[in-house]
Amino acid sequence: MTYATKVLDLARQVAESQAEPVSRAAALLVTSIRAGGVVNAFGSGHSEAIAMEIAGRAGGLVPSNRLSPRDLVLYGGQPPSVLTPELERDPAVARQIYDLAPVEPEDVFVLVSSSGVNGTVVELARLVKDRGHPLIAITSVQHSTRMTSRHPSGGKLLDLADVVLDNGAPYGDAILDLPGGGSYGAVSTITSALLAQLVVTEAVDALVALGETPPIYLSVNVTGGDEHNKALESRYAGRIRRGK
Repeated sequence: MTYATKVLDLARQVAESQAEPVSRAAALLVTSIRAGGVVNAFGSGHSEAIAMEIAGRAGGLVPSNRLSPRDLVLYGGQPPSVLTPELERDPAVARQIYDLAPVEPEDVFVLVSSSGVNGTVVELARLVKDRGHPLIAITSVQHSTRMTSRHPSGGKLLDLADVVLDNGAPYGDAILDLPGGGSYGAVSTITSALLAQLVVTEAVDALVALGETPPIYLSVNVTGGDEHNKALESRYAGRIRRGK
């Protein structure tokens, strides 16, 4: 149970220490949604799982999109062979991903990268800010500050965001020590998912407090879920992508 104990302790620390930036991030989501905007979430590698926490899942916001390097194949017509492990380090990929997405000025972005230094996520952050969108980053401050940027500018994701949410992961991500050196037991996915859900749920709470009915997905595995979801999705026709 050592891993569970450490993860639970870290999750409590993250929830407490990030309460204020979570509130600021939630406020950005509320402003965007009330203006007809969409939450665009991006992550590559394991961080893509966090984008999936935000976009298109039961209990989450309907006005949401998941952006991914796979968009180059799914929407850009490129061959699957372009999807190499090194792709996330290429800054040029960012503009292609952005241009393929149905982005509008009212949209808000959540970019997820524990290291926050790879070329694609840094360039996407730069592009998002150049286009005037609010930007929320979910990253590991400890890990990122110990890394050298892989972007030509030398910048990092945390340098560009309007709100930085620190997932509390240590340098190298793992929290259990191996005899003789090294570590195991990654935590960034767990704490980043927690932060993503904290932001979304606080945004929903704020919308309810304003007297609005938040556009929330039901599980497709409950009675009426499909009908409920399709009715809400129709409000955002051409603005959100589902089915690929």
